[in-house]
Amino acid sequence: MELRHIRYFLAVAEEMNFTRAAEKLCIAQPPLSRQIRDLEEELGVQLFLRKPHSLQLTDEGQVFRQYAVRVLDLVRRSEEDVREMQTGLHGVVYLATVEGHAPKLFSQWIAGFQRENPYVTYNLWNGNSDDVLNRLMKGLCELAIIMEPHNAEGVYSVPVYKEPWIAMIPDSCPLAKEPGDTVDFQQITDYDLIIPSRESRLQEITDWVASPEKELKIRCRMSHMLNAYELTRQNVGITLYPASVNIGTDASVCIKRLVNPSVTASYVLIWEKGRKLSHAAEQFLRYIQSQYAGISFP
Repeated sequence: MELRHIRYFLAVAEEMNFTRAAEKLCIAQPPLSRQIRDLEEELGVQLFLRKPHSLQLTDEGQVFRQYAVRVLDLVRRSEEDVREMQTGLHGVVYLATVEGHAPKLFSQWIAGFQRENPYVTYNLWNGNSDDVLNRLMKGLCELAIIMEPHNAEGVYSVPVYKEPWIAMIPDSCPLAKEPGDTVDFQQITDYDLIIPSRESRLQEITDWVASPEKELKIRCRMSHMLNAYELTRQNVGITLYPASVNIGTDASVCIKRLVNPSVTASYVLIWEKGRKLSHAAEQFLRYIQSQYAGISFP
């Protein structure tokens, strides 16, 4: 078994498609398929269930994937440590984040860290909290920012930012014409709503309703804020999102902070327990910690 077999296997395991994995690796698809079959023959097990239009990892494939990630992490770390003896900190830090204020946090941290470590590079992936957490647990990133609430086990979690919830209201709605920069949530419950797609968000918003008999009219659930903003512009409904969703200044959308209840959204930095971070990621985490003197990091 060679390192290329492990890299090829992980590429296929991530894409779950031989053609896409081959494109990612910049090789032809038939040689990639042969390499995976050679690996399976060497191990004496089937790593993938091959179906007409899909791939699926076998139980053996799931176990091998865990070891494969660790092997490549060790190889990368050894290369970084040797190189750093001559030229300073190198390496790639794999990050994942939700939308909202989180990209701003990562960009600020990267900018500050880069001034002292100019040879470090970054791979930054974006998705909703569930997707980001899933990516972390699969070993595809080292540090991530998600939003509470979450019930993730096996991760360290540190709060790094809070912001209020807002309502994005179509200008044609009567609530947009009321004075002030706040809106009572209980007034919104009679309107069609656009909310984040996470199931925990639906439960959280439902809990804000003063009357237990009141049923919210959820018109649309979205995972990306740009879609929600555009739907609001088209008068589909009132969008409820954390404040960083304010991505435009269109006169057809009125932004007001939610009150009754006055609620906040919390961003947390997470990383997996029991997994050794690369040297670059470890140093990056230490830099982040230095920016939060009043918060205890594990």
